[in-house]
Amino acid sequence: MKTEVREAGVVALAVALGGVLLGVLWWWLAPHVPLVGDVVDGNWVVYLKDTEGEQAVGVDGTFTLLGLGFGVVSALVVFLLRRRGGVPLVVGLALGGLLGSLLAWRLGVWLGPAEDVVAHAREVGKGVTFSAPLKLGAKGALLAWPLAALVLHLGLTALFGPRDPEPEFEHGAYPSQPAA
Repeated sequence: MKTEVREAGVVALAVALGGVLLGVLWWWLAPHVPLVGDVVDGNWVVYLKDTEGEQAVGVDGTFTLLGLGFGVVSALVVFLLRRRGGVPLVVGLALGGLLGSLLAWRLGVWLGPAEDVVAHAREVGKGVTFSAPLKLGAKGALLAWPLAALVLHLGLTALFGPRDPEPEFEHGAYPSQPAA
């Protein structure tokens, strides 16, 4: 059991570190939400440049799709390396996926444009378009990686995992049927 828990810890750490790559990819691939600043009654206000734009949804969708992809890859790698599986290994895979998603989210926000949009609007000037900070509006997207990893690992284990030995019966006969 100690070996399985140790392996699960290694899997959780390795999968969680994949969150760095997910965060960088999200920052790089996510659409930019255009904002514009203006001065109204002496105060700076920030507006969406395109109120009909779908870029904000695209930011969440990009994170979700990347998370699903990372879940598939991590489940496949873990299954190929540890085909025997076990409960601690699956818990490590799920925990690592969740920690990796959290790390990716915070890293993407940190790498993205400034979070103080009013200060950024003052900096670039009145009427100049600039990008909004990366924001994950659908927090459920954080679960895409661990859920995809769990579902795929379960499927792979069910299809290709080791089987329990078939029970042997005495004299090669089937067990007797109960009397009706």
